[in-house]
Amino acid sequence: MNTRNPKSTLAALALLLFSLTLPALAAPARCSTANAAGDWAYSYSGTILLPTGPVPVATVGRFTASANGTFSGTQTRSVGGDVGVETVVGTFHEKADCTVTYTANVYQGGVLQRTATLASVTSNNGRSGRGIFTSLVLADGTNLPNVITIESERIFPDQN
Repeated sequence: MNTRNPKSTLAALALLLFSLTLPALAAPARCSTANAAGDWAYSYSGTILLPTGPVPVATVGRFTASANGTFSGTQTRSVGGDVGVETVVGTFHEKADCTVTYTANVYQGGVLQRTATLASVTSNNGRSGRGIFTSLVLADGTNLPNVITIESERIFPDQN
């Protein structure tokens, strides 16, 4: 004969289920703006779609991201074969789901050239990322349609 009390069985089951959720509730998010802080290398390539025809673009650079959501760095870019060195300054926000939004202001010789926004995803346990430009606007407000993708990687993977 089974003498178990249904209420005590239900209570034990509820306690077990609750205890299984505690590690998930207690674990900090792996992806966050603060966790993205550090030194990063990146490259992007793609095409700017001008009325006169497509123009290839490629860049290689590095930036330092701060835990407060700002970043700055330098890049060497080629737009249709015209090479230049630029400074990049901006903001970013990384969510717990590892999606990141960036706004980057690009300067050459201290003069704003363009502003880009990007959507990205951090991967490889916070060591790398990939993204796409969502807008590219010249300093005079001209929108440049584009198809540009970016790949990034921590310079020192053990930083975070």
